Amino acid sequence: MMKHIVLAAALCGIFSKAAIADDRYATRPPVVLSPDLTAPWINQLGGKVRPVVYQRPVIQRQQRGLFQRRVLRQAPQAAPQTVSAIRPGIPAIRNPIEPQFLPQMVDYDTKEKPGTIVIDTNNRFLYLVMEGGKARRYGVGVGKPGFEWAGVHKITRKTEWPDWTPPSEMISREAAKGHYLPARMDGGPENPLGARAMYLGSTLYRIHGTNAPWSIGSAVSSGCIRLRNEDVVDLYDRVNVGTRVIVM
Repeated sequence: MMKHIVLAAALCGIFSKAAIADDRYATRPPVVLSPDLTAPWINQLGGKVRPVVYQRPVIQRQQRGLFQRRVLRQAPQAAPQTVSAIRPGIPAIRNPIEPQFLPQMVDYDTKEKPGTIVIDTNNRFLYLVMEGGKARRYGVGVGKPGFEWAGVHKITRKTEWPDWTPPSEMISREAAKGHYLPARMDGGPENPLGARAMYLGSTLYRIHGTNAPWSIGSAVSSGCIRLRNEDVVDLYDRVNVGTRVIVM
């Protein structure tokens, strides 16, 4: 009889330990999902509006490995920044773009005078006309479908680290999509206008920098012409108020 009691107690102990072990996994920790952020400068967490920079998917290669691993998606986060080699104090985003969109000297046959800016929106290039049939070419981001435009203007104002005041039409348009823009944003690395801005005529259009360098070579803006911060600083120092700008 005593043997049966001891055996039953031992079996109960075993089963109770198993139940306790299972209970460790009975309540799973909550899964936190990132929100769907479709505006490149908006991060709506905790009711706060904070500009963010999206990174392109990248391919990482093991140093000793025999395979490649593709990172399909990364959570939206600010890209690592370093000090630009072009201008000390200008943050440079380590984010590769297509080689053809990097600044370079090219042959350029035009009747426009040296110093003129010509923007080819179809091919996403900005040309600064130089002497001797040459031009300095930069990659740009241009207006998205429905926001394309063409015309001839002059640079009427130049600003370093410009503030950003979204037009009321943009605020309403984005609010209808669930994206709430700030009424005003101080200049800085997270500002969508980037490091420099050159205002065109009396329009709302500008040639400016960006906090989203991955967008260079794409049609994503509301009509403005954007360059990498490093490139817009370089262009800014080469042109003056009154420079003729041709957008085609």
